[in-house]
Amino acid sequence: MKLNKFNNKVAIIMGSQSDYKVMRDCENILKFLKVKFQTMIVSAHRTPRRMFDFAENAEKRGFKVIISGAGGAAHLCGMVASLTTLPVIGVPIESKKLKGLDSLLSISQMPKGIPVGCVAIDGAFNAGLLAASIIANFDKKIKSNLDKWRRVQSKSIKKIPK
Repeated sequence: MKLNKFNNKVAIIMGSQSDYKVMRDCENILKFLKVKFQTMIVSAHRTPRRMFDFAENAEKRGFKVIISGAGGAAHLCGMVASLTTLPVIGVPIESKKLKGLDSLLSISQMPKGIPVGCVAIDGAFNAGLLAASIIANFDKKIKSNLDKWRRVQSKSIKKIPK
């Protein structure tokens, strides 16, 4: 898998093209906060060699955080986390049969020693914010952008309902 080396701080991965409609929210907030990222399809079941290559080399390629979106059995998040020490944030994708509960449980119930942070079902936007918060610990520009976004968000909330 050819990736831009050292340019991107966040990897956004997903199990299939159909997951992109949810994961796009992650891209949108990262773009707004000016966090460099790369998005790719990496399936634990259908492209296992790609997944292993990605996970084993993510840190060498300059990534600092991995956001992984997956539906159904959602093995992608945990498998990637088992192959790297980078922070992995899991986004459970809503499924047709169980409405995403299967994905949520798969991502959140990882065995001791292989942590995966987990956001809400279809919570890609918050995954992007969480990744930016992690990056902000060592990047003053991202910290400033995140602080500004939070201030604007707070100001946008009305004090009195109309």
